[in-house]
Amino acid sequence: IITSVRKWLEDKQKFGGLIEAFFEEAVRNSIAHENDKQIILSENNNDLWARCENCGNMLHIKFSKQNKSVCEERGNHLSMDSMERIEPSIDPNTWIPLDEDTISKDVLSFCDEESYENRLIRSQEKTGLPEAVQTGIGYSNGTLIAPGVMDFQFMGGSMGSAVGEKITRLIEYATQKLLPLVLVCASGGARMQEGTVSLMQMAKISSALHYYQVQKNYFIFPSLLIQPLEVLLLVLGC
Repeated sequence: IITSVRKWLEDKQKFGGLIEAFFEEAVRNSIAHENDKQIILSENNNDLWARCENCGNMLHIKFSKQNKSVCEERGNHLSMDSMERIEPSIDPNTWIPLDEDTISKDVLSFCDEESYENRLIRSQEKTGLPEAVQTGIGYSNGTLIAPGVMDFQFMGGSMGSAVGEKITRLIEYATQKLLPLVLVCASGGARMQEGTVSLMQMAKISSALHYYQVQKNYFIFPSLLIQPLEVLLLVLGC
């Protein structure tokens, strides 16, 4: 009888352990499933939800935009595309884009993991933009300005021939029309797929800025770092 009771108790203890392990596994699977659902929700409903890159908090896009793309949980600043920067800076219905037909060409027939031409097409489909910078004119608090805003989602905001040309044309337009110039830079650097052609854009832009400053007697204020790889260069007329 004693042996039978002892065996019964041991079996009960083992059974209890199995039940406990089962519930623990069920809880873990539930948490993992919920996380997977959140990730899928974030990926499949880009117009509804976004995940904070710093704390992992799920954010509703509508309220996130109202909060200027700042995480409500810990106040982290989220990445923004070019239009999300333009909209709060420009008075409603005053934005006029410039040089939208200026796009890069694969002059070197460059190919690494995929061709440069395919990368351009994929970035254009992803962002809805022809290039990694938007330039134009618009009113800001009633003052007509010439903004140029780069978009990191388009090949890391890299600068190729088209990006350099659009920025240069914007500077020249602002010089001609005596407009304040605002450049928001979110760039990963020169576009390697265009080789030396992309590096030449730095000299071209610098030359146009020098003319804007010297010939028109404008001040160029120092760059203000607002986020990693995101710099605000503000140029105002005297």
